[in-house]
Amino acid sequence: MDLTIQHFIALAPLLITSITVVVVMLGIAWRRNHSQSFLLTVAGLNLALLSIYPALKVAPLVVTPLLQIDSFALLYIGIILVSTLACVTLAHAYLGEGKAGYPGNREELYLLILMAAAGGMVLVASQHLASLFIGLELLSVPVYGLVAYAFFNKRSLEAGIKYMVLSAAGSAFLLFGMALLYAEAGSLGFSEIGKAIAATGMPSPIASLGLGMMLIGLGFKLSLVPFHLWTPDVYEGAPAPVAAFLATASKVAVFGVLVRLFQISPAASSGVLTDVMSVIAVASILIGNLLALTQNNLKRLLGYSSIAHFGYLMIAMVASKGLAVEAISVYLVTYVLTSLGAFGVITLMSSPYSGRDADAMFEYRGLFWRRPYLTAVLTVMMLSLAGIPLTTGFIGKFYIIATGVEAHLWWLTGSLVIGSAIGVFYYLRVMVTLYLQDSKIQRHDAPFNWAQRAGGVMLLGITLLAFFLGVYPQPLLSLVQHAGL
Repeated sequence: MDLTIQHFIALAPLLITSITVVVVMLGIAWRRNHSQSFLLTVAGLNLALLSIYPALKVAPLVVTPLLQIDSFALLYIGIILVSTLACVTLAHAYLGEGKAGYPGNREELYLLILMAAAGGMVLVASQHLASLFIGLELLSVPVYGLVAYAFFNKRSLEAGIKYMVLSAAGSAFLLFGMALLYAEAGSLGFSEIGKAIAATGMPSPIASLGLGMMLIGLGFKLSLVPFHLWTPDVYEGAPAPVAAFLATASKVAVFGVLVRLFQISPAASSGVLTDVMSVIAVASILIGNLLALTQNNLKRLLGYSSIAHFGYLMIAMVASKGLAVEAISVYLVTYVLTSLGAFGVITLMSSPYSGRDADAMFEYRGLFWRRPYLTAVLTVMMLSLAGIPLTTGFIGKFYIIATGVEAHLWWLTGSLVIGSAIGVFYYLRVMVTLYLQDSKIQRHDAPFNWAQRAGGVMLLGITLLAFFLGVYPQPLLSLVQHAGL
């Protein structure tokens, strides 16, 4: 096919991000300067974000059989870019300047994050199994390095190895599933696979097995039960800004492609697969929330809670009709905002890098008496994760419940209500800890001027947005309605 200027405009966010990778790499080769690498990265990501607007004008557009740039892909590309920008800003504070902070090379972190973001963008625009695999690997491989970036810390190294081994196992399942689907459908395109399965009425045993194995591979990346065992260890071991990236941009990209796969070929998600997805959803909600109850480490608690949140999202995947795609998009936006806020507080408490992150619950005891505004941020994030009204989390949960009720999925909706009730308990526990009497044994604390720095300003912005969209969600809802599949 002939590529026209329209195709380049549609691909602009991905192209600009890729060019930024090269520019940052050349900048590092020219001279090592932490601030220079940070500013180049931020400039590139902002340009990529701005280029979404002209891309919307030419969408929907098929760019080669591999990628389709439409409003759905551009919404998810926007979410990935915003979360990457937030993580990069947090990473700058975390790595520190001059002698203080991270003792190794700081600049490569930005390179790895940019490459992973580019992989996520390929993933959400893919409509072909080849581009799905390329995007997934481009997203995953830099994350192995990011998770183990603080290699002076034994836990970080262990987390990197764990994530690499289990991620490779997930990719193997995914590839085998793709091979089986190709054997059945004779094509790798999502729509052709959908037509081949629909022609037989129900997925054949081979197609069901192939889709099941693909679901296992993607379930590893989304840390759904029973493929969740890596999550708490990796979240705890990874540097705080990397854990934020893993919880937001990485998971949004994988979930985006899962939605596209099952929406373009609806016959794929029928039959046995629906029952399997229902079981995974209930197990993720209940096991994620119950395991979070016992945690005394904030990162592990957020890791288990993310398992439960993706269990909630699977309810909309099972429903698959009516409000489903809209509900998934709304929920992912609210989840990303809240996760960035929660991990942002951990990052600022751990800045600059000093060997281990401030993620133990005792370090947050009495934080209100030392850093009242930072406590307010974490309180809003915990309320939002719990789905309390007047926060964005409530709007997201409301949509998922509405989808479950619309599709008459009573068991799944019931498990969501039970899971949310359990969740309220451990989120409140974190909040109560913040307002207890100050313990004098804390090791870390956020710098006094945290709110005047880029990371702090971004964090306060996210908190205001989480509150504003909870009170007045209309802008978010209209954005999502225009970005349907």
